[in-house]
Amino acid sequence: MHPIFEKLKMIQLNESNFDSLLEAHKQNLVGIFFWGHDCPNCEVAKKSLETYLDEIQRISIQWFHVNTYENFELGTRFGLHGIPTFLFFHQGKKLGKISPYPGIDPFLEALQKLAQNHP
Repeated sequence: MHPIFEKLKMIQLNESNFDSLLEAHKQNLVGIFFWGHDCPNCEVAKKSLETYLDEIQRISIQWFHVNTYENFELGTRFGLHGIPTFLFFHQGKKLGKISPYPGIDPFLEALQKLAQNHP
């Protein structure tokens, strides 16, 4: 498991706990990182998130992660065409998606806009 999951306190989701944990955290801005083993672009995103950990932690987001290769049904459910993909929710409603990973500057800008609109 990559250290970024622990550093951002990302809770691992799967088909059996996805809906209940999303519901339990619906008052928060939720970010879900869909990734897979041996995915080069996922590794780029993980390293970038780790490098900019302080900036990301300043933004109030409850983070989760899903190994899409082990939870194929969730990828299908959300119509994912590739990974890494980041989905964002608030009050149980999907707010948006970032895919593919655009690099740290556009990523942080998108997170900040989401946080401003959904405190």
